[in-house]
Amino acid sequence: MEINLTDIPPQVQQAKQRLGIVGNAPSLTAAVQRAIQVAPIDLSVLITGESGTGKEFFPQIIHQYSARKHSRYIAVNCGAIPEGTIDSELFGHEKGAFTGAVSSRKGYFEEADGGTIFLDEVAELPLTTQARLLRVLESGEFLKVGSSIVQRTNIRVVAATNVDMVKAVEQGRFREDLYYRLSTVQISIPPLRERGNDIVLLARKFAADFAERYRMPALTLDDSARRLLTTYRWPGNVRQLKNVVEQLALFEAGNEVSSDTIEAYIPAGATVMSPALTSTARPSVHSYDNEREALFNMIFRLQREIDELRTRLDDLRHSSGYTPAAEIDDPSTTVQSLVKYTPTLSTLPSSSDSAQAVASPSSNRGVDTEPPSLEDTERETIRRSLERNMGRRKLTARELQISERTLYRKIKEYGLE
Repeated sequence: MEINLTDIPPQVQQAKQRLGIVGNAPSLTAAVQRAIQVAPIDLSVLITGESGTGKEFFPQIIHQYSARKHSRYIAVNCGAIPEGTIDSELFGHEKGAFTGAVSSRKGYFEEADGGTIFLDEVAELPLTTQARLLRVLESGEFLKVGSSIVQRTNIRVVAATNVDMVKAVEQGRFREDLYYRLSTVQISIPPLRERGNDIVLLARKFAADFAERYRMPALTLDDSARRLLTTYRWPGNVRQLKNVVEQLALFEAGNEVSSDTIEAYIPAGATVMSPALTSTARPSVHSYDNEREALFNMIFRLQREIDELRTRLDDLRHSSGYTPAAEIDDPSTTVQSLVKYTPTLSTLPSSSDSAQAVASPSSNRGVDTEPPSLEDTERETIRRSLERNMGRRKLTARELQISERTLYRKIKEYGLE
């Protein structure tokens, strides 16, 4: 559907140009307009949307179109701060409040007094920090870590998350009262797959910017390439599109790119197509539902094979009158231990391999060899990822698709420092 630019309010066009937001999809335009409308009203705003959709632009719109635009704007990634230090980062601490606190320090809420603070990945906040944040939102009061003196701040909070907050509240991971305080106004950012021709506009911009920055010949897109760009689901949204286009701009500089060329730069097994213009699915966060379902299906198949093997062994024992000196331990206990979540499918044996191991105990000394525990598997997975990324935790967290705070806790827990 062609968008008539005259239908877009001038204020929305101005905001997009100021922040470099590309696209004319109605859902994107509506989100920008909503941010402009709420900006002058001093309410808390919760921005929701999938990872990589550009949620970080909207707090800036709200700040720049508010009466606080001449005061400080501070953006905080809550998922990148270790749990043990996040209270100190947000609220500050007094000298001697904890080991290493050699001097008093102001927190972000004190530094941004009179301005706006953007809390990205707000669902990653620990419950204790959530209680502190709720007090700030309700009364503007907070305590520094290690202090008993109540301080006040005049601040506007804009938060963002890619998590289903209603589900997080139901699971007890996020305070219900804080959720309602933060979501006085909600702004939903559309996923890239629902933005139609915006995908092609963004691809051209990323390619042109890359060519200009590195003084390389620009690439062009043929019809098949444009069709692929607008039908691929883009699970990583704008962030993934930019990554793919910049690779194309480097290795296909000066060439006309076709759909076959683009497919080579899309992760293997990720070429699920879904027409971008007809998608009506609600924004959803990435989950491991498919991996979990595959795990359970494999476990159930393994359980059935073990039951069949046990029945055959019993029949053979009864027909021959043979009774082994030592009974084989119940293999189902191993199966039950697999029901817990594990971060990687490749570390688990296939059902046929497991059945063969049970059917041929002589090959592995019966039950003397224990399978690795889930903790061992997780520790080894993290260790190998750290090695691959030369100890860089940010890259490791991104590879494992967990927050840096979670990775920090796991490294400490498993002694991988």
